[in-house]
Amino acid sequence: MATHPKHLPAGERRAATVQTVVELAAEQNPSAITTAAIAKRMNLTQGALFRHFPNKDAIWQAVMEWVGERLLAGTDQAMQGMESPLAAMEAVFMNHIDFIVRHPGVPRMLFGELQRGEDTPAKCMVQTLISRYGERLRVLIDKGKAQGDIAPEVETAAAVTLFIGTIQGLVVQSLLAGSIKRLRRDAPGAFAIYRRGIGRMR
Repeated sequence: MATHPKHLPAGERRAATVQTVVELAAEQNPSAITTAAIAKRMNLTQGALFRHFPNKDAIWQAVMEWVGERLLAGTDQAMQGMESPLAAMEAVFMNHIDFIVRHPGVPRMLFGELQRGEDTPAKCMVQTLISRYGERLRVLIDKGKAQGDIAPEVETAAAVTLFIGTIQGLVVQSLLAGSIKRLRRDAPGAFAIYRRGIGRMR
């Protein structure tokens, strides 16, 4: 568990708050996390916390910004230098799995935001994240078709949905089993099946 000094510059305090929420979400239901619990974990008063965030929704928005920035940056890095689109997709898949294993509270927060009925800023950010992530996958899939690695009859939108859904399914199974680390064990086999499904028969 991270400890945070009481006196930090505003930017560092905001970053420390985000990290605290990610830690707490790995330990409990994210919807049950209160600003009082965040402040207590950081050894602050709620008043000190609200000097940097006007309300809880603003904290959640900052957390979703953090998730989006890091997941997309990791995705871009995983794709870099990969000549084969299928190899790039596998690297993206495994990077996503590794991100979740390192931050197990993140999928709980994402699922929670998407289930909310109202359009909160955090929920809109999650939707934007999924859209931007999907666009990267669409580029790889279309490139794979052009290069002859992916079957031309594969519907790009469906392949994107299945890619993301495979990861989500693995996450749900790991949460049910109570072991997020099993993701690393199960992910290679799951991607191999996905790859066979969209790959062009030789």
